[in-house]
Amino acid sequence: MVSRSYTNLFEVARDESQLSPSFNNRRRIPRIMTVAGIISNLEVEEYDNISEASVFSDTSTNNMPRDRTIIVANQLPIRASRKVDNKGWVFTWDEDSLSLQLKDGLLSSTSSSSSEDRDEVEVIYVGCLREEIHPSEQDEVSQILLDSFKCVPTFLPPDLFTKFYHGFCKQQLWPLFHYMLPLSPDFGGRFDRSLWQAYVSVNKIFADKILEVINPEDDFVWVHDYHLMVLPTFLRKRFNRVRLGFFLHSPFPSSEIYRTFPVREELIRGLLNSDLVGFHTFDYARHFLSCCSRMLGLTYESKRGYIGLEYYGRTVSIKILPVGIHMGQLQSVLSLPETEAKVGELMKQFSDQGKIMLLGVDDMDIFKGISLKLLAMEQLLLQHPDWRGKVVLVQIANPARGRGKDVKEVKNETYSTMKRINNTFGRPGYQPVVLIDQPLQFYERIAYYVVAECCLVTAVRDGMNLIPYEYIISRQGNEKLDKVLHLSASTPKKSMLVVSEFIGCSPSLSGAIRVNPWNIDSVAEAMDCALGMAEAEKQLRHEKHYRYVSTHDVGYWAHSFLQDLERTCRDHARRRTWGIGFGLGFRVVALDPNFTKLSTENLVSAYKRTKHRAILLDYDGTLMPQASLDKSPSSKTIEILNELCRDENNVVFIVSAKSRKTLSEWFSSCDKLAIAAEHGYFLRLKRDAEYETCVPVADCSWKQVAEPVMKLYTETTDGSTIEDKETSLVWSYEDADPDFGYCQAKELLDHLESVLANDPVSVKGAKNVVEVKPQGVNKGLVANRLLKTMQEREMLLDFVLCIGDDRSDEDMFEVITSSVGGPALSPTAEVFACTVGRKPSKAKYYLDDAGEVVRLMEGLASVSEQVPTFS
Repeated sequence: MVSRSYTNLFEVARDESQLSPSFNNRRRIPRIMTVAGIISNLEVEEYDNISEASVFSDTSTNNMPRDRTIIVANQLPIRASRKVDNKGWVFTWDEDSLSLQLKDGLLSSTSSSSSEDRDEVEVIYVGCLREEIHPSEQDEVSQILLDSFKCVPTFLPPDLFTKFYHGFCKQQLWPLFHYMLPLSPDFGGRFDRSLWQAYVSVNKIFADKILEVINPEDDFVWVHDYHLMVLPTFLRKRFNRVRLGFFLHSPFPSSEIYRTFPVREELIRGLLNSDLVGFHTFDYARHFLSCCSRMLGLTYESKRGYIGLEYYGRTVSIKILPVGIHMGQLQSVLSLPETEAKVGELMKQFSDQGKIMLLGVDDMDIFKGISLKLLAMEQLLLQHPDWRGKVVLVQIANPARGRGKDVKEVKNETYSTMKRINNTFGRPGYQPVVLIDQPLQFYERIAYYVVAECCLVTAVRDGMNLIPYEYIISRQGNEKLDKVLHLSASTPKKSMLVVSEFIGCSPSLSGAIRVNPWNIDSVAEAMDCALGMAEAEKQLRHEKHYRYVSTHDVGYWAHSFLQDLERTCRDHARRRTWGIGFGLGFRVVALDPNFTKLSTENLVSAYKRTKHRAILLDYDGTLMPQASLDKSPSSKTIEILNELCRDENNVVFIVSAKSRKTLSEWFSSCDKLAIAAEHGYFLRLKRDAEYETCVPVADCSWKQVAEPVMKLYTETTDGSTIEDKETSLVWSYEDADPDFGYCQAKELLDHLESVLANDPVSVKGAKNVVEVKPQGVNKGLVANRLLKTMQEREMLLDFVLCIGDDRSDEDMFEVITSSVGGPALSPTAEVFACTVGRKPSKAKYYLDDAGEVVRLMEGLASVSEQVPTFS
């Protein structure tokens, strides 16, 4: 069943007539409801202010097949056409659709080794049709598509689709992701909140469609591309444990570009609600990780080759793998008689006339760099007259996917440049530029690949671009095409590529000539180099490319993505999850089932019935908020600590990384408070006692080596500081640029480990710091010392409360939890190890923030005032 919180939080419209029917009233399969969940008059402020509680996945998992994958994309892999009598529709698979092609990879991604079991893997598609279907026909079309194609169509009203696709996606997200800022209304789309509202509405409609067919405990959901970036939030809200992957097929811009977007955080949190986020290149992933760091303070780690982000107890994995082509489809098209005939036609038109074909295949949009390519062709003919009359650039211009003034400008510039070049260098029987601006059949395009001596892909920014891959496989050809090309069976194949360094496939094509498309001269020289290169070199480059492209096809890509998604989701069942946040800021906290919030009631009850108590408290981030500039304790904190210390049954410790001088000054009014300074190196049991050392006195001569190194990094890292304590040195980059500070910290850590390898110190990195301290010194020493002292006094502790917020406190947690049942504690001891913040920890309890810690201590202090001490 669907919780009320789900419907209230995301169905932010109040026009009930347009909302989707409730989930309970839907028949799951085979019936598909078609009433679009349109969110009209959507106000972002409205859903940002609604408070809800999330729910656990509660749908039955026994009535649907396992190992099923739901592929969600803007468009279904379906072509639709009207019947001859105009009554009804005819549907066929769209063989060019990536969503369809990747199914081959999914069929082999199951863990079962049986081929029969692999064939039973079910794939369901959710998306829109290209054609507009009248509302009266939508039920029938839905049933046909589900029964015959396992497709669930998402019907959008035309005005909503226009705002969503041509508005927000193409006018705002598309330019932004391709590094275009809306510096003026004429260049790039200025943010329009009504278009953003349409985008959220459509993502909600997609979520409703998925809810009709999903079996959340067993299905994998794979969402594709920037059209559906907030969809994971809707799905995660409804099913906290949904197994969800997202792959972005466009570039992801640098953080400086992305952070200009008004709804930047909603989109980022949408992606982080996935389990696995995929990118074509490391550059795109790096930009995304940088945004997570700068906007949300998240850091990533690479473990055994896998990159992961810790996000509220969930690990969001990052996948870097470029998509491939469908080898089977391409090879079958190469074998068609139509392809063979078209290749023969092109051979007569070009090769038999002594002409060499250069080929470009691009969409007619502002990022594909068609006009720059034509200018490079012009420069080639100017600088290298020998190629005049011989070299022909065939430019296939596919229709633009967007529309608007920029598309018209690109068309006009392309045509005018082509005419100028042909007028200048053309002659009877020779035109240097041939522009094909009409749609071509796939086999026709393949034929051009087969004949072209070199393929030019000079986009100024492109997510992936599979044109070079198709070209390489086409140039490999087959026996029939070899005959048409007048090649013997033993002739090595060859191909040449000139590719922009700003497209996603560039890193994987090491044998291509990479160019900066904005540098017209360098592109012209690259074209000349490609044309004049030795045959043997062309063959070697082709062989290298062919090995990669043929083995890293779309099946390999899909199989690899699903394997990583399955790996990332393995521990879903054993994690306890709940949702927090409002609207599109919703996220799920996932923690170990034994990790629970510290109950004040339980703690106070245990406190009242025990007589030998120890309370160990970290300071920064525990009693004092980490972000506070004034770190000194408030009068309220001092009062609480004094009240706890006055109880003769208590031993209260402040265990901090701060120096003993600082702690002594701050807590000078606390007579009976025990202090452990510098991670427990210095220890005193009350104000009038002398500080002792928990380990032998350290030789700090190593500081003479470490401090100059830290100073070097401080000078080169703006915002970093050095704190010189008696026994340790701390380099902090809390106020530095987060990315640069993180990189410098890693380098400093390696540097210090190298120069201090023979010294009795440990070099450790923590959040925003790198610290050098004597070996063996940690906060666990304080806990050990306390337990041992109480044992020697034959006063076994029966109540231990230990609270801390960072990695250094884990040593205390480990000592006290491992002492349970041992001789150092009473057999009936109540032990509470508590971390601040919900995160993986050795502690069994948590509190949300420093404010809750202070309130808890205040509650215990009030109990000490009321309850008489044990004699």
